[in-house]
Parts: sequence; structure tokens; C-alpha cells
Amino acid sequence: MTDMVRILLIDDHTIFRESLLRLLVSEPGLEVVAHCATITEGRDILARMDVHIVLLDYDLGEEAGTTLLTHLKERNSAARVVMLTAGMMPSATLTAIDAGVAGVVLKHSGTSQLLEAIRKVANGGTWWDTAFLRSILSGSDKPNDVPAKQTRDLTKRQQLVLRCILDGLSNKEISAHLECSEAAVKASIQELFAKAGVRTRTQLVRIAIERFSADWLQGMP
Repeated sequence: MTDMVRILLIDDHTIFRESLLRLLVSEPGLEVVAHCATITEGRDILARMDVHIVLLDYDLGEEAGTTLLTHLKERNSAARVVMLTAGMMPSATLTAIDAGVAGVVLKHSGTSQLLEAIRKVANGGTWWDTAFLRSILSGSDKPNDVPAKQTRDLTKRQQLVLRCILDGLSNKEISAHLECSEAAVKASIQELFAKAGVRTRTQLVRIAIERFSADWLQGMP
């Protein structure tokens, strides 16, 4: 995306919202077209304005940010959502993924990480905060009915490729980062799909969260 990235910011904490607003308006290539505190206000804005990225607080008091995700999915909205959160339960994360969230960023993340997430998602990628995934998975139990072939340990290459997927990198970017061919990257991704029993990257992230990413992420940078 070469044009300005048009952003809607939804957060019910006024001080946080206004601080983030000041950060974003000073960043080249980004334009905050509106900001508000509730899902209802957000829906109204999205109905009358062109928005590329919605920065959405998960916990909006009596409302959950996933409500807006469902609304956007039902209307086939082109707006992509990056969830801002201080923390989410695994079940809420799975709900957000199923509803089409394109990224999750922790509120205490650095500025550069948030800006990178916005630009990555605006260009069609995804962003999964690996520290966040580790935190929600550290206490998760694997279901007893997971097939043995799905719980095999990952090779070092598969771990590295998985980390790149969680960071939202494309096959070409993974290839450059790992200094290997795109064909090798595609082969590793297909191996990950086979071990997880899935067909897409989003399904891979979901199954990792739901079942055994705590093991898969162990020892990763």
C-alpha cells in the first residue's frame, strides 16, 4: 500500500487513546481519520468513512472488541483489525482469529513494534505478538485426543519458519531472513501444516494457540 494508511482508533481509556493518537499523527504515511471509545461509535464511523486499519482495544468495559470483528466479518468489510490488549484469554484469542483479526499487539509493546504491525497488516500481512502467544499458552493443556503425529517436536528449521509466520512475514521475506530458497520455505510450511493438520497460515496460528504452541515455541528467540 503506497497511499496513506487510514486508521480508526477505538479505546475507552482516554489518556491512552489520546497518547496513541499523538504518536500516530506524527508518523509519516499514517492518518488517523477518527477515534472513539465504543463499538457503537466505531460502527457509525466505519459506515460513513473509508478505513484501512482499525486499532481496537479488546477490553472496552462492558463490550469486547471481538463484537466489532464479528460485525465487520458479516458485512465483508475491507477494514483490517489489529487488536490492542493488555492480555486475552486463549478462548478470546481463538474467537478473534475466527472472526478475522489480522494482528494482536500488546499495549506495553514498543512503539516500533506497533508501527511495524500497522504497516504489515496494511500491506496484507498479519502480526502475532510472540511474547503474547507464549503468555497465553504457558498454562494451556493439550487435549488428550491430539493425534501423535501432530505433537511431534519441530525441527530447528520448522521452528524458525513458524516464528517468521507468527511475525507476519511473507514467504519471500522468510526466504531472505533465513537465507534459503522460497521453495525450501514452502516445503517447511507444508510440513508445519501436515503436523498441525491444517491448510492455511491462520489455521496454523489457531491450532498452535489451541493445542501445542507452548511446546513449539520453546527455545525460540
